[in-house]
Amino acid sequence: MSSIAELIKSRASANSYDPSKPLTRYEIGDLVELATHAPTAFNLQNWRFIAVCSDEAKAKLFPLAYNQQKVLDASVTFIVCGLLGEDALIASSLKPTLDAGIIDQATFDGWVGAAQGMYKGNPSLQRDEAIRSASLAAMTLMLAAQDKGLVSCPMIGFNPTAVAQAFGLGDGEVPVMLITVGHTGGANWPPKPRKPVAEVLAVV
Repeated sequence: MSSIAELIKSRASANSYDPSKPLTRYEIGDLVELATHAPTAFNLQNWRFIAVCSDEAKAKLFPLAYNQQKVLDASVTFIVCGLLGEDALIASSLKPTLDAGIIDQATFDGWVGAAQGMYKGNPSLQRDEAIRSASLAAMTLMLAAQDKGLVSCPMIGFNPTAVAQAFGLGDGEVPVMLITVGHTGGANWPPKPRKPVAEVLAVV
């Protein structure tokens, strides 16, 4: 198998972490930098990450994640947020691509117009896009963690409204999922069996 295939097949959701092994601010930033290479529509990059790693912040998040011990034991729990208001974000998100000469002015103007036409006044599509983008970034972050010898777990078991209030999220920020990351505590399951390809694939 190639390196990426090994990473994908060896990754498993972890519940057991070693609380004695923190991650540095640099290591946390490196994981997020890699996560931001995930794709987004129009290169919107409509996401934000909150790294919960201090004892105080963990204690605040713990009850909001239904007292799941891994929030306390993991080196960091990322609150992965998707951003709404794509019609307003598009120009600033896409400008560096124009400045780098990857796209020309006509393409830039066309994409800005298309995105504004799609998202403006369409809160349902904005939310769908925010969740898609945050989910792609979350998966990329977990693979990055796996590559560094860390374990991770995506979590939907939390109170999103309470998390948004406790961590000062804006009206346009959707807390899509939590991701715990850290060194294994040694009591984690191996990867679980997957359905056979023939059961999930249709080739037409």
